[in-house]
Amino acid sequence: MKTLGMIGGTSWHATTDYYKLINEGVGKKIGTANNPPLILHSISIEVMRRQVRDEIHSKYLDVAQKLEKVGAQAIIICANTPHMAYDYVQPKINIPILHIADATGQEAKRLNIQKLGLLGNRPTMTGNFIPGPLKEKFDIETIIPEEEYLDQSHYYISKELTQGIFSEEARKFYLGQMEALKNKGAQGIILGCTELPILFKETSIDLPLLATTHLHVRMAIDFILSN
Repeated sequence: MKTLGMIGGTSWHATTDYYKLINEGVGKKIGTANNPPLILHSISIEVMRRQVRDEIHSKYLDVAQKLEKVGAQAIIICANTPHMAYDYVQPKINIPILHIADATGQEAKRLNIQKLGLLGNRPTMTGNFIPGPLKEKFDIETIIPEEEYLDQSHYYISKELTQGIFSEEARKFYLGQMEALKNKGAQGIILGCTELPILFKETSIDLPLLATTHLHVRMAIDFILSN
């Protein structure tokens, strides 16, 4: 098995899901007598909350270089928003970063989806680190909620979900946004916050939900077990 470096902490709730799901997924493939070699570095979520781009870039580069130095053969960033550092970090290390948008795009193509709604915090919805690769590599269009709802989505993620609060109010809000995105032509919804799949664990919706956490984990498992 290949050794995977994990950059977590943003939030630790999602990171524990990544760690658990990777171990469970590998166990299903090869049996539970063995488990994958993982190297986890957890970053304080305050780095992301301050939203200072140079600080985010330097922190993720420093951690990525340390993971490479201690033997990681690839890196997975256990959250959506920190992928804003991908274009800065990837050229400066010699091992691949498994990009969350690639995992999402592969699933969308499998489902024959050409237009996806994107839910997440404000930087994820308004940035290009998910819509850009989806368009360039998979020719998939991404749409987001109306401007008036972006701050509300950001609030639920930063003040509730990443702190382990999964309220019925938040769930109803996102269900309403999914319906609005569907009415704008979305054929599926990207749950572009790694805590959103936790919020919707028990919910049935008549639209494909692309849970980035689970798709990213699948990519990680494939890498770990690849020749």
